[in-house]
Amino acid sequence: MSRNTYNDVPPDILDNEEDDDSVAVESGSDVEFDLEANPNSVQRGTEVIKRFWTTLPNAPGVYRMMDAKGDVLYVGKAKSLKNRVGSYARGQAHSNRIARMIGETTSMEFVTTATETEALLLEANLIKQLKPRYNVLLRDDKSLPYILLTADHEAPQLVKHRGARKRKGDYYGPFASVWAVNRTINALQRAFLLRSCNDSYFENRTRPCLLFQIKRCSGPCTNEISSEEYAGLVSEARGFLSGKSNAVKQRITEEMQQASEELEFERAARCRDRLAALSAIQGVQGINTQSVEEADVFALDEQAGQFCVEVFFFRNWQNWGNRAYFPKADKSMTPDEVLGSFLAQFYDDKPAPRLVLLSHEIEDAELMAAALSTKTETRVEIHAPQRGERRQLIEYVLRNAKEALGRRLADTASQQKLLISLGQAFGMEKAPKRVEVYDNSHIMGTNAVGAMVVAGANGFMKQHYRTFNMKSEDLKPGDDYGMMREMLQRRFARLVKEEPRGPDQQENADRQHPDDAFPAWPDLVLIDGGKGQLEAARQALADVGVSESDVTLVGIAKGRDRDAGRETFFKVGQPPFKLPPRDPALYFVQRLRDEAHRFAIGTHRAKRKREMVKNPLDEIAGIGPTRKRALLHHFGTVKAIQRAALEDLMKAPGVNAATARAVYDFFHERG
Repeated sequence: MSRNTYNDVPPDILDNEEDDDSVAVESGSDVEFDLEANPNSVQRGTEVIKRFWTTLPNAPGVYRMMDAKGDVLYVGKAKSLKNRVGSYARGQAHSNRIARMIGETTSMEFVTTATETEALLLEANLIKQLKPRYNVLLRDDKSLPYILLTADHEAPQLVKHRGARKRKGDYYGPFASVWAVNRTINALQRAFLLRSCNDSYFENRTRPCLLFQIKRCSGPCTNEISSEEYAGLVSEARGFLSGKSNAVKQRITEEMQQASEELEFERAARCRDRLAALSAIQGVQGINTQSVEEADVFALDEQAGQFCVEVFFFRNWQNWGNRAYFPKADKSMTPDEVLGSFLAQFYDDKPAPRLVLLSHEIEDAELMAAALSTKTETRVEIHAPQRGERRQLIEYVLRNAKEALGRRLADTASQQKLLISLGQAFGMEKAPKRVEVYDNSHIMGTNAVGAMVVAGANGFMKQHYRTFNMKSEDLKPGDDYGMMREMLQRRFARLVKEEPRGPDQQENADRQHPDDAFPAWPDLVLIDGGKGQLEAARQALADVGVSESDVTLVGIAKGRDRDAGRETFFKVGQPPFKLPPRDPALYFVQRLRDEAHRFAIGTHRAKRKREMVKNPLDEIAGIGPTRKRALLHHFGTVKAIQRAALEDLMKAPGVNAATARAVYDFFHERG
C-alpha cells in the first residue's frame, strides 16, 4: 500500500471515452443538481477533479475529497482510481448530494493498494476515523461486550470483556448488551464453577470467598479443587461456548447418573444444578432458529429519510441479543448503499461470524465476504435470503427494525416539541438545536470536577459529554464561581479555536451542516446556579470573545427547600423569572439539570474512589506490580514500608539495593 498526494497537476481535459467501471456507487438518485443556481462552485470542483485525474493510476485504492479548510468531505474506494475519480467530472447527471460534494472539493488525496479487498478495509477504517460529511456514518458505535475465558493463568478466569483483544484467551460473542453478558456469565458460573475474580485477588486468598459458598465457584484459589479437575471444568466450558453444548450436557448427565448409582448424592445434586443452569442459558430465546448456528443478521428500514439497521447475533444456536443502529446517511442514498457501507464499518473493529444474513442485496457482497474472510482467517459468507426459514428470520429482524425506527421518530418529534417550548420560554428566536448544561461537584474543594451534558433533537447526546478536572493554581478550594469560570473558558476557548464563529463562518456553517446535523456550537447554555454563577459564566465567555448574541446563557437557581418546580431563572439583561408549574419546558429543564447533576456527581465519586485506593508505591519509578507485591508481602502495609530502614528494605525478597534506595528516598524526602 502506498500513499500519494497529487498537487500542482496540469489542468488537462478528460477524454470522453466511456468505461464500464466508471459508474460511481455514490450516485444515489437521479435528481438533477441545479447547475444554473450553482454554476461556479460545481465548475470549480470539476476542474479540481480533472487536474488530479490526469496522473492517477489504473490501480485499486482509496480516495479522499477535501474542502478549502482541509476537512475530508468523502472517502471512497475504487477498483480503478482513474475510472472512479473520472466519473465525477465527465458531465454526467449527479444527485444533489454528489453535486454539492463536487462543488465543495478543492483538493484530493489518494492511497493505492494491492487489491480491492485491501481498499475496502482501508475505506471503512478511514470513514470511522475521519467521519466525512458525505459518507454513511455509523453512529453510537460502542464496542460490543464479549465473554473472555482467559489462558494466561494456571486457573483460567471467566470475565466480561470490552475493547481491544490484548489478553490471551478465547473470546465469545458479541453480545448485544452488558445485561446479556452478565446474565450468561452468572449462568455459566453455576454450570461450570469457574472463577471470575482478578489475578491479584486470586493470589491473596487464604480461604474461599462467598462465591464458593453459594456454589458459583469451585475454589481453585485455596485448592478446594485440584488443578486437573479445574482444567476439566474449563474444557467443558470451552466446549459449550464453542457449540458442543449437547456433548457437554450428555457428559454431565452421565456423571449425574453414575453418582446416583454410587449413592454419591451430593455430587449428583451438583450435576443436576449444572444441567439446570445450562438449560437456562439455552432456554432464554427471543427467537428460535433451526438452521442458524452462528450468524449476524442485518435488516435495514427507512422512514422519513432516516435509516435503522437492526442486528441480531446468533452463536451456538442461541440468540445472544440484538441492537438497533441509526446510521447517518443522505436521504438520496438507496438502502443497499447504506447497508453496504454500514457493514464495512461495523466489522472494522470486530470479527465476523461464518455467516452474515442481509435484508438487501449489496453491490460488493463477494468483495465484502473476501475482505471479512481475510480479516477473520475463516471463510465468511454473505447472503440476502429470499425464501425459507432464513428469509423468515430476516422478516422478523426487519419488523424489529421498523419498530425501533418508529419509536425513534416518535421520540425525536416529542423532543423537538420540547426544544421549541424551551426556546420560547427563554425568548429565543428559534428552537435550540444543541443545549449544553454545566455543573460541578466537590467535597470541601477536594477532587473538584466540572461536567457538561449535551442534549438535542435525539435526546441526551452522551458521546458529546465532557468532564473537566480543575487545573488552575489560583483556584481556591470550594470556589464554585471560579470552577464555573475555568470550565467555560476552557470549553469555549477550544470551540472558538476549532470552530470559529463570525458572520462568514456562520454562513459557511449553515451551508455545510444540514438541518439534521448536530452543530458544534450550543444555542443555549444552562448553568446550575443563580445570579453569581451566571455572572461568572458570562465573564468566562466574554474573556474568550463569545458575545451574548452568540449563545443564550441561562442560570437555574433551586427553589426554597431545593424543591423541584420552584426554580428561579436568571438571564442576562432580564429580571429573574419563573416558569408556570405545569409548563413542559420546566419539566424538561429539570431533566437536563438532573442529568448534569448525576453526571457531575458520578465523575466526582469515581475520581474520589481512585484517590482513596491510590497506593503511594505506584508513584515510585521502577516499582512494578511484582516488586510492589514483594514489598507488601514482606512488610504487610504501606505504613510499615514507610517506617522501614534502608537495610530492612534491602532484605525484602526480590528488592535490590537500587530499588530499596528509591523507596526509602521517596518516603523520607516527603517527610
